[in-house]
This record gives sequence, structure tokens and C-alpha cells, in this order.
Amino acid sequence: MGKKGFHSSGRNAAFDKDYTKGSIIGNVLMLSWPMIINQSLNMLGPTIDMIWVGKIGAASIAGVGVSGIAVMMANSAMMGLSMSLRAIIARFVGAGDVVGANHVARQGFFFSIGFCICIGLIGVFLAEPMLIAFGLEPDVVVEGAAYLRIMFMGSITMSFRMMGEGIMQSSGDALTPMRIAIFFRLFHVALCPFLVLGWWVFPYMGVRGAALANIISQGLGMAIGMWVLFSGRSRVRLTLSGFRVDMNIIWRIIKIGIPASLQGMGRNLGNLVLMLLMVPFGTLGIAAHTIIHRVDGLLVMVSIGFGNSAGVLVGQNLGAQQPERAEKSGWMAANLTEVYAVICVAVLLLWPEEIISIFNTDPALVELGSSFLRIAATGLIVLGFSVTLSHCISGAGDTLPPMLIIMISLWVIQMPLAFLLSRFTDLGIYGVRWGVVIGQLVAAVMYTTYFKLGRWKRKKV
Repeated sequence: MGKKGFHSSGRNAAFDKDYTKGSIIGNVLMLSWPMIINQSLNMLGPTIDMIWVGKIGAASIAGVGVSGIAVMMANSAMMGLSMSLRAIIARFVGAGDVVGANHVARQGFFFSIGFCICIGLIGVFLAEPMLIAFGLEPDVVVEGAAYLRIMFMGSITMSFRMMGEGIMQSSGDALTPMRIAIFFRLFHVALCPFLVLGWWVFPYMGVRGAALANIISQGLGMAIGMWVLFSGRSRVRLTLSGFRVDMNIIWRIIKIGIPASLQGMGRNLGNLVLMLLMVPFGTLGIAAHTIIHRVDGLLVMVSIGFGNSAGVLVGQNLGAQQPERAEKSGWMAANLTEVYAVICVAVLLLWPEEIISIFNTDPALVELGSSFLRIAATGLIVLGFSVTLSHCISGAGDTLPPMLIIMISLWVIQMPLAFLLSRFTDLGIYGVRWGVVIGQLVAAVMYTTYFKLGRWKRKKV
């Protein structure tokens, strides 16, 4: 056995690294950069699908676009459960209890099977009714239901891959999940056009091909992840020896995971409502808002990488009975994210027209999008900070406060203000974006205040 009870495989010296000791900034950076790359690759899936589906027709684009919202909602639920698994395993790893970490991981996979069966049944029986409820045209419903049904029925591949990734990262191994993500996403990029457009010997499958390419590539990532975990090529080696269903552990996973799942689902629902608030202002407003949302995503992507790494360090240090070091890790990650945010905001304010032109060169869209970008910069300066602190708090297993902060900032502040400012003031369309910014600023204050209070350091998982 290596340090703190881990195996020493001799394949990777990083497996023996104790993240509860040494340089805090070094530990944050060592875990962050692979997670940032990993997060970027995970966000590529819907984009790849849309690129090739876009060559089929408008109905296919609309069907996959709307179905993608339902897929993102399901993924949010999965990510919430994965986050709870991360928090608990990180505690065991920090305490040097590999047997306990192994036991928790197995319970997570067992619970995930039941969860994915439910998602699959929803796909089989409710795909079309869900899309009809959006008031879509019949041809859009047909295309969207075909995509959604396959994605939901194959959710076990996404869930197991996500959980395997979370287990490795929470144990302190960020490099292996990154390598797996690079491999299966490149496979996805290569396979998708063959199945969608029927290239070479493959039949034309349309939107079904996009969904199937996604599931096959995720399944490949899942298979590699399981092989890594069960063969001992990561920091924690899983075994099925002595497996038993432990309802106490499963309940702990659910109890921590439900608020995290609701947080992600609430955020995705909020994005949908914001889009609906833009609809009365026409296609130009929707397009500009969509571009700003993509720009937000670039900042959040890096912030999530820093946040995930800090969440691992928070959990491991709490497990090692070092709460002050856990807090310092959180502040360090948040400050690094803020440095990145300041640089990004400076670029956005200096070259807003050029940035919008990357997406579209229509003069009217560039003008409106540039104005949106200048407004968004006010919120973007604190958005990454909030995201990182949120992951730190959740990494401690304290998932209820981040959920409440999101619900308050979104549904009490952001949405009402976006509606009122855009409908009952001279701001008009700009009122929607100012509502978003004010909600982001409020969330930043709430996250900072709660993190400073330190109640999360006493959270038992």
C-alpha cells in the first residue's frame, strides 16, 4: 500500500501524492488544468450533434435543440448525484480510508442503475408527449422524439461514465479522466457524420445517428473508465468483493445529491425562461442573447474546472481534519478564477464588436450583441468567482445552501427583474440582460458570505 492507504502502482508517481499537504496553489493548479480540458470536451457533445444535424434541415435542428433541453435537465440530475458521490469519496480519501471509498463508489453505481432505468422509461413512453407540450410542429416533434428517446434509453452510459470520472477526480486523479475524455470525444467527432449522413457503408440515420453516436462514444468512455477503476490504474481500485447493498450509504448519496440536482435543473430551466422573455423582441434579440450565453459558457467552463479541483481539495482536507486548509484551498481557487475573469472581461470590453462578429457579421446583430456584451461584463466579473465557491461548498457535501442561493438569485431576483425591467421601463430588451447581471451580483454576495461563515466546514457526510 502507498501513502494514506493507496496502492502504489509504479505507473504514475502522482498516485502517491497527498493533496492534504504541500503547496495549496500547486495542488489547485495540478488538479485544475486537466479538469478544465475535461469540462471543455464534455461541452462539445451537443455542439458536434448540432453541426451535423444542421445539414439535414430546420425541423431536425429545432427537434434536437428542444430535445437538448430535456437531455440537459436529465444530465443535471445525474451530475447532482455524481457531485454527492465526489463529496463523500473525497472525505474517505482524505481520511486514508480506501475501503470506505470503494464501498461508497459501488453503492453509487448500484443506485445509478435504478435511476437510469427510470430515465429510459421516460424516453420510451413520454418523449413525444413532452415535445408536444412545447407546442412544436408535428415534424419537429417526430425528429426531436427520435433523438430524445435514444439519448434517454442510453443514459446508463452517460451516468456510469460521469460517476467513474467523478470517482477518479475526487480521489485526486484528474489526468486519467482527461485522457479518457480526449479519446472518446475524438471518436464521437469522427463517428457522428457517418451515422447522421450515411457516409461510406453506414445507413443514413439522421437525428437518430447523432443520438447513437453520442451514446456509443459515451459507452466507450464508460468502458475505459470502468477498466481503469477495476484494474487499479487510478488512485482508487474498485472491486466487487464483498459487495452488498447499503441503504444507509445510498440514502446519504441521495440526500446530498438531490439539492445539487435541483440546482442544476433550476439553472437550466432559468435559461429556458430567459430565452422565452427574449422571444417578443424578435429573432435579433434571441440571436444576440444566445451568443452572450455561449460567451458566458466559456468563462463558466474554466470556473467549473477550478471549482471541481477546489471541491476535491475541500473534501479531502475535511476528511483529514484540516478545515482551515480546506478553506484556503477554496479561496485560492476562487482568486485564480477571478484573475482569469478580469482578463476575459478586459478583452470583452476592448473588442466587443470583433467578438460578436466571430459568430455573425450582420451589422444589426453585431451592434445589439456588443451592447449585450458590455452589460454582461458587469456580471461576468463575479460569475466565475461564484461558480468556484459554489463547487467548494458542494465539495464539502453541503449542497442545500448552493441550491437555495441559485433559487433565490434566479427566481426571486433575476427572472422577476428581467421581466419587469424589459416590460415596464425604457430599458426594453436591455432590461432582460440587466436582470441577469443583477441576479449574478446578488448570487456572488450570497456565496461569498456563506463561504466566509464557514458552516460548510462542519458538514457531516
